[in-house]
Amino acid sequence: MTSVPMGAPGAGELFQHLRDGEPRTKAELGELSSLARSAIAARLEALVSTGLLRPVGEAASTGGRPPTRFALDDTAHAVLGVDLGASHAAVAVIDLVGNVRREVTVDSDIADGPVDVLDRVLDLADTLLTDLGLESRDVMGVGIGVPGPVEHSTGRPVHPPIMPGWHEFDVPGHLNQHFDGPVLVDNDVNILARGEHVGAWAHEDHLLYVKVATGIGAGIISHRHLLQGGVGTAGDLGHVPVVEGETATVCRCGNVGCLEAVAAGPAVAAVLRERGLDVHTTQEVVAAVRSGDTDAARAVREAGRTIGGVLATCVNLLNPSIIVIGGTLAAAENLVAGAREVIFQRSLPLATSNLRIVTATGDRAALVGAGAMVLEQVLSPSAVDAIVSRTLLENAG
Repeated sequence: MTSVPMGAPGAGELFQHLRDGEPRTKAELGELSSLARSAIAARLEALVSTGLLRPVGEAASTGGRPPTRFALDDTAHAVLGVDLGASHAAVAVIDLVGNVRREVTVDSDIADGPVDVLDRVLDLADTLLTDLGLESRDVMGVGIGVPGPVEHSTGRPVHPPIMPGWHEFDVPGHLNQHFDGPVLVDNDVNILARGEHVGAWAHEDHLLYVKVATGIGAGIISHRHLLQGGVGTAGDLGHVPVVEGETATVCRCGNVGCLEAVAAGPAVAAVLRERGLDVHTTQEVVAAVRSGDTDAARAVREAGRTIGGVLATCVNLLNPSIIVIGGTLAAAENLVAGAREVIFQRSLPLATSNLRIVTATGDRAALVGAGAMVLEQVLSPSAVDAIVSRTLLENAG
């Protein structure tokens, strides 16, 4: 019978010092954790037995036997990050440090319904895992971003306007027929906020991510944690009223004068069509701006100013240190310039004294954010302790 390492409780806390992938010796872990060397040795032995850690060679000796370094094993386990859009599906295999090992994006109509779309995701995931020599049992969890509101506690979409057939569909239940680990679902804006935060802006404690495309939404990072709100709808900027009166535009939510109905991509395109410009999509609006069309440039900047008025309230209320503006319409620099102009004009001086307003960094943020969401859960101290306990019991038997 295999001996069971003693002192395994607390291994999950020690593991957190190795989640960045940097190899460390027992002495270095002692400095970080303030644990006795014997306690560190027992916890490391338990963690190595799970396959989460591995010895990775020796550090330089200061006299005597060179000390062994230990590092997170980023090859034997992985999580999946999934980004579902109106017309695409992207899947990535992500290692335990949070790095994308392999990814694929295909055309996929969200209106095909949950079964067809999710089965497509499963096929893509199986191919990626096979290419990496992994199996479904090696997947510790799945994170998914969808283009609609989600009840955070259940992972079920709730009346998503561009996702017919998805209302209250059990997304986690469907994928758990294939994967054993947790399946976490959130709206795409929260996923993007996580991705931007753990990527380019990991050093920021307070971040506000704003997506401006067909709709408008925000993801709020406060004290390095995503704010979900009571049922997961925090950050729904698109339905803040900005125009009143009988002439106000009707929003898809049924109310009138919402920010989304006035300043999102389709709204800007509608304004430009009234001015004689043949544009119908957000992408066409951006193309018109880039081609030098002055009407398009003015309309996008005005949309940015309108958005900036709402964001000025957010700055006074939340006091973020950085606002990251992404989404299709943000590709037109006039949008961010217009928003920046009004934010600094209307926000309190103290709140903007160190505020930065930047454009989002890239297309991979959604996949990285989806992976980060599930890694946060499956590698938490309590989750790692549970893995250690289960492994020790299996080994003892």
